[in-house]
Amino acid sequence: MMAAANPAMMVSYDPLEVALSVIIAVSASYAALDLAGRVRVSGGGRRLAWLASGAIAMGNGIWAMHFVGMVAFRLPVAIAFYWPTVVASLIVAIFAAAGALHVVSRRDMGTLYAWVGGSILAAGIVTLHYTNMGAMRLAARCEFNPFLVSLSVVFAIVFAVGGLWIEFHFRDARRQKMVWRRIGNALAMGAAISAMHYTGMASATYRSSVAPPDLTHAVNVSSLSTIGIAVVTLILLGSVIIASLVDRGFSAQALLLALSEARLEVAREARLEIMGELTASIAHEINQPLTAIVTNGEFCLRNLSSGRPDQKRLREAVTEIVHDGNRASSIISRIRALLMKGAHEHAQLDINNLIQKVLDLTQNEITSNHISLRTNLAADLPLVRGDPIQLQQVLINLVTNSIDAMRGVTNRPRELLIRSARSPDGVLIEVQDSGSGVDPDGLERIFEPFFTTKQEGLGMGLSISRSIVESHGGRIWTVPGSPGALFAISLPLNHD
Repeated sequence: MMAAANPAMMVSYDPLEVALSVIIAVSASYAALDLAGRVRVSGGGRRLAWLASGAIAMGNGIWAMHFVGMVAFRLPVAIAFYWPTVVASLIVAIFAAAGALHVVSRRDMGTLYAWVGGSILAAGIVTLHYTNMGAMRLAARCEFNPFLVSLSVVFAIVFAVGGLWIEFHFRDARRQKMVWRRIGNALAMGAAISAMHYTGMASATYRSSVAPPDLTHAVNVSSLSTIGIAVVTLILLGSVIIASLVDRGFSAQALLLALSEARLEVAREARLEIMGELTASIAHEINQPLTAIVTNGEFCLRNLSSGRPDQKRLREAVTEIVHDGNRASSIISRIRALLMKGAHEHAQLDINNLIQKVLDLTQNEITSNHISLRTNLAADLPLVRGDPIQLQQVLINLVTNSIDAMRGVTNRPRELLIRSARSPDGVLIEVQDSGSGVDPDGLERIFEPFFTTKQEGLGMGLSISRSIVESHGGRIWTVPGSPGALFAISLPLNHD
């Protein structure tokens, strides 16, 4: 009988203000998810600053959504709002946002922390919603449907936990995918917050009351004021999102700068080591012909001072001095050309002639280590286009490695075989020694920079050799299962 005498009031909503509330909900959700990433990667004072600004922006956004949605609510009687309670609901929203941001910005987050963070956020949303409803001042009494109230709480918890969990577990995705996933997540969370709000509003039934409302500290909110609140809130959220994007850009630039500095430091250390090894190599190569020149010069002096100079032996000694002098000059020219800046000169090369020049340069080293040299050079090989200095460097490196590999061989002959032949791609060169061979465990890494099996050595020779050969359009490889070590080089006939 009482219900029939005092029926429920007719309820309606302003479509524009409802749309504004949903837009604010989505924007606040995106800002919250974006700011969680900035809080996570920041430390010290910057972390606290992002946490505080994020909590204020996110809390204000959630509060504005609910307040605008509350103002969109229409009844046949005037509605005013008790402003101290409205302010209290804003403070609740800010603290709830701070708690949720703190939890979701953790380095690690399991199911428990997802529920804790989501529950904090949901509790804040539910509290500010029903606090705002309690701030309404009107000539009516309110009755709540327990089922719909419970359903609104469940909506708030499930969607808050789900949104935070999805954002946490996909936050390290690639940037483009992450943005689209975050937009989708924000749309889902915004819709969920709106669903919670309007479910909560639907849980209330208003019936007219003869008792006048207490309008102390109560204010009327016009549609223009509502639009102003929405605009200010969206500007605040947009500013925070833009600040996050700018900070992310600066952080990325700082990371790139740090990586660049680290690479430069590594390159500097490597360059110092390479220069040390290069200096030792230059001294070693120059020292051999100079020692031979000094030895032959001393012989000539002794022979001339003996009173009976042997013209034949003097002529042989002087010839060797000239030969060694030319050899030293050739080494210096080769090293100078190797270190010169600018493009290298490519020409049509006779590979057999190139091999012979390399053997002339390394002959003393081969002889002094009691190595038997054999060559099997194919006749009428086609000419190969390339840089003679660079290709000489490759062959010298392979021959020198073979010599080093056979220094410790005492139970079998020390043999070095150099072979040239035609290949389907152009010309094939093989350098084989009778040393211990290449360790199978290191076969795949033999051409990597800084990988070496020598007690003394930087491990750059084969890496540089591979770079030179590949720059000529060829390839270099080791042949497994061969006696000793066998390196093969294939060069095309023409390469630009």
